[in-house]
Amino acid sequence: MSDPRVVCSALSFSWPDGTPVFEDLSCTVGDGRTGLVAPNGVGKSTLLKLIVGEYRPDRGSVTVDGTVGYVPQDLPLTGDRTVAEVLGVAPVIAALDAIAAGDASEEHFTTIGDDWDIEERTTAELERLGLGGLSLTRRLDTLSGGQVTALGIAAQLLIRPDVLLLDEPTNNLDLDARRRLSGVLDDWSGCLVVVSHDRALLDRMDRITELDRDGIRFHGGDFSAYEQAVRAEREAVEADIRNAEQQVKREKREMREARERAARRAGAGAREARSGGIPTVLAGALKRRAQESAGKSREVHGQRLAEARAKLDEASSMLRDERTIAVRLPETAVPAGRTVVLAEGVHVRYDGHDLFDGTGIDLHIRGPERIALTGPNGTGKSTLLRVLGGAREPDAARTLRGNGRVAYLSQRLDLLDPGRSAAENLADSAPRKQASERMHLLARYLFTGPRARLPVGMLSGGERLRATLACVLHAEPAPQLLLLDEPTNNLDLDSVGALEEALGAYQGAFVVVSHDERFLTAIGVSRWLRLAGGRLREV
Repeated sequence: MSDPRVVCSALSFSWPDGTPVFEDLSCTVGDGRTGLVAPNGVGKSTLLKLIVGEYRPDRGSVTVDGTVGYVPQDLPLTGDRTVAEVLGVAPVIAALDAIAAGDASEEHFTTIGDDWDIEERTTAELERLGLGGLSLTRRLDTLSGGQVTALGIAAQLLIRPDVLLLDEPTNNLDLDARRRLSGVLDDWSGCLVVVSHDRALLDRMDRITELDRDGIRFHGGDFSAYEQAVRAEREAVEADIRNAEQQVKREKREMREARERAARRAGAGAREARSGGIPTVLAGALKRRAQESAGKSREVHGQRLAEARAKLDEASSMLRDERTIAVRLPETAVPAGRTVVLAEGVHVRYDGHDLFDGTGIDLHIRGPERIALTGPNGTGKSTLLRVLGGAREPDAARTLRGNGRVAYLSQRLDLLDPGRSAAENLADSAPRKQASERMHLLARYLFTGPRARLPVGMLSGGERLRATLACVLHAEPAPQLLLLDEPTNNLDLDSVGALEEALGAYQGAFVVVSHDERFLTAIGVSRWLRLAGGRLREV
């Protein structure tokens, strides 16, 4: 077989409402590790879905040399499927068990094929991704978001693809799981395409591919080298714009000065003719020549000004579109001594197993505390937030009460109605706001025109997160406590910076689950909690 690669030829794709995503996009991605970057909503996930055939292009074609493995960003976080079923090995294991029990039916041998070592390979892949000891009969709805992500990656590695497409693979992964994934990708041989906003992961790529409204561009080297190249390009474009602006100013000034000179000459000639200094015929001829000269001057300077403006427009068009969200949280002031949440003896059980040990979880949140909730995947961080936010009833609790409204952002992004638009979902969350005020608010989250009226289910992961943030953070009444579960998942880097700034200025309390240490430092966390081994401890 030839080297694995993906070839997109004159690819065009639009949403059902006619909104274009790509127009005549052509590219070839070959052997090695490629990081695919772009702002939210440009079409990174859509491109991957076109490659795997989940979407069909309006025009053009996609050709893949080799077998394809694909891990989407929206893996299911609930369901009664087992680990073996998610990994796709359940039929083979059932056939192996049947043969071991003495059933030598031909259909079992057909099912197994060459996969007699499937259990050993499955165990090895789970170990590589930090899921060692995970029972193949475990239900999906008992796993954490990070465990589900790692499980989805393991499922694709088991099929040994030639081309592997990963969409935000570090979402929900703890630091140890991220290190394990990096090791797996470092050893990858074949064609790998990774959509991510994770700087550390992108710095392990061989090349960075940038997708924008005008097409696709390749940059050799890792993400740090890409950022340096983009910075140098921006500085050069900004210098070109400054030079073009100065040229426009010069041409305007010279045009004005030429008009003033012509006016002075015409005035002097008219005065001399009135005084009788020159004959009338000669004065008329001089006047005509002056008018012709002024006309030519206006034409020359007008042409120069038009050329200068064209250069300015061209330079400005090269400037990158770097729109970012403008998050302004409600002005909620929480007094320092007020109890926002008091939880004592909280217990949650899954399949008869108590998630929290001993006397359960105790947590007292007072005033505008800024709390980071950390810990390994699968220890119950998301479950604890769901209990505090009222999305899940505890199986037992001595005390569980709070004051004021709590805003809860789920990592599952399942709070909005996928069949309704961002505008309609926001109207449900904030019915007392004027329609114009809601549209202005959505514009701050980069939802304008048709995009604000597109069903949420058709948005990209980053756009769904932005829509959910708008509805959760601006619901009525204003929240006194924010519970944010992996709020930077799927957000582009500029939008993460905007969220950092907003949370830094927020005067209420918040609890944030995140594995992004840079983000937690930037938002001014003052209290660190770690959930591990069923116990919650101050760090």
